[in-house]
Amino acid sequence: MKVIDMHCDTIGELYEAEQRGESGSLLENGLHLDLKKMEKGDYFLQNFALFVDLGTTEEPFKTCVSMADLFYREMEKNRDRIRPVTTWKEIEDNWRAGRMSALLTLEEGEVCEGNPAFLRTLYRLGARMMTFTWNYENSLAFPGKGGGVPETERGLKPLGYEILEEMESLGMIADVSHLSDAGILDVLKAAKKPFVASHSDARSLASHSRNLTDEMIRGIGEKGGVIGVNYCCDFLEDIPAGGRRVSRISSIIAHMKHLKKVGGIGCIGLGSDFDGITGELELETAAALPRLAEAMEDAGFTASETEAVFYGNVLRLYRELL
Repeated sequence: MKVIDMHCDTIGELYEAEQRGESGSLLENGLHLDLKKMEKGDYFLQNFALFVDLGTTEEPFKTCVSMADLFYREMEKNRDRIRPVTTWKEIEDNWRAGRMSALLTLEEGEVCEGNPAFLRTLYRLGARMMTFTWNYENSLAFPGKGGGVPETERGLKPLGYEILEEMESLGMIADVSHLSDAGILDVLKAAKKPFVASHSDARSLASHSRNLTDEMIRGIGEKGGVIGVNYCCDFLEDIPAGGRRVSRISSIIAHMKHLKKVGGIGCIGLGSDFDGITGELELETAAALPRLAEAMEDAGFTASETEAVFYGNVLRLYRELL
């Protein structure tokens, strides 16, 4: 079963290792995801996020460009296995050639530093998806806090609306993961094109403020967008204090069933958050994805529904928007 995953933090992990003077490789490493694990998992396309932590840099644009440089160095070293993509045609070409595809994404809207010209520059560098925030307030919007009480009053700022319009004009996909509740509802009202929540789950099943309410799920589905199911245990279950932090396949399936019930099968994708999550994972690495496909079919998903979730829905979105 081919796999498209809308979010991983592997490039960030390799970048941090490089900053420490350590060697790292996208081909093979000890992380959740590398190219050899992707091949074992039958991956077709992986979104590689450039996560810039505003708590550790005062120059987010510069940091982002440095991370993009690492991404492209790894792409060049492994071009026999994987190629970066920015258009639907490039995705098609890789599919026909039997190569994997890599889509560059941005996790933290402040990489633009409040300047639409920086957004356009990052688009020219190949970025095709961006979150408005991570866990910090920035010039675009207020975040969904990392736990705690959801932010229901403060959403997009005026510049956030401007950046949304610019993203849609360019052909960059808006990503509402990490955005506040009010911000997600703002995007639902203002967006003219489908958008994604690249790595989020259902709040009805786990109360974490990073998860989506049924209203949000329904709205994203009605817009033609896609929600990438996150494998993080804290988003899958309400774990009691001191409880065992396990990302269970059964919990991933439960969230998929809820998303299907509320937003329709067409709104579901995969957004593992590999190399950005902690705890014990039943899907230990990217190589384990065939087990998730088996679990979906055992849980009553049809073969066509499993294909839609694993790659079809995201492929349809990219065909429309890229």
